[in-house]
Amino acid sequence: MSEFTKTTEHESLYNDLEKMTTSDLLININKEDQKVALAIRQKIPAITELIDAIHQKMAKGGRLFYIGAGTSGRLGIVDASECPPTYGVPPDMVIGIMAGGDIAIRKSVEFAEDDIALAWKDLSDHFPDSNDFVIGIAASGTTPYVIHGLSDCRKKGISTGCISCNEGSPLAKVADFPVEVVVGPEFVTGSTRMKSGTAQKLVLNMISTTVMIKLGRVKGNRMVDMQLSNDKLMDRGTKMVMQTLKVSYEKAGELLKQYGSVRAAVDSKTI
Repeated sequence: MSEFTKTTEHESLYNDLEKMTTSDLLININKEDQKVALAIRQKIPAITELIDAIHQKMAKGGRLFYIGAGTSGRLGIVDASECPPTYGVPPDMVIGIMAGGDIAIRKSVEFAEDDIALAWKDLSDHFPDSNDFVIGIAASGTTPYVIHGLSDCRKKGISTGCISCNEGSPLAKVADFPVEVVVGPEFVTGSTRMKSGTAQKLVLNMISTTVMIKLGRVKGNRMVDMQLSNDKLMDRGTKMVMQTLKVSYEKAGELLKQYGSVRAAVDSKTI
């Protein structure tokens, strides 16, 4: 068996960064960023299997959990928190959990990611069961919090997936549906908030967007269930109704206020 190596920790392809001009730094960072989408493209079959498994659970009323630490945990929380306003789903339908709790979103909590019992403890606050799905996010694929969290889930019959950026990681071995997007060495050696973080964010976008479309939360290409929580979204919603029903902006606004959502206003067909 070959020894597991972390591509995410390999030496940067660039050196003497402090001697580069601003323009050269940006050009080279951008050059590395372009590799991310291509690396993800190679993993679409694995992402497809993961999404189909998630949809199967959520279509029956199950929930989706993300668990992670550091940058990975924060990305999961961001993706989860954007589902209710974007798709009008309940706040407990997609849940992001990170090592160290809410305070760790802004400040590092020392050694939280090394606690092997903490992830299941955090998950237990939400009473997960076999109807739910848990995705572990860790660029390295070696974070104890995430690995043991998925391992505990599997023991309890809860389906699991993972997003990591090293091939053959310990995390992938405990995930039912692993996704390993290998983006290569970071521009700043070991700084996985860069390409690895970008890869994780893009895959999370793919997961939540595709699952919500499959759950019927998009009509045509419109966010018909979005929360109308500010003037910008009210304006967007009004234009959706206006374009769909072929009515004036004023009439569309009246319908939107009357029915409370783009979907309800459009389905009313009241002109």
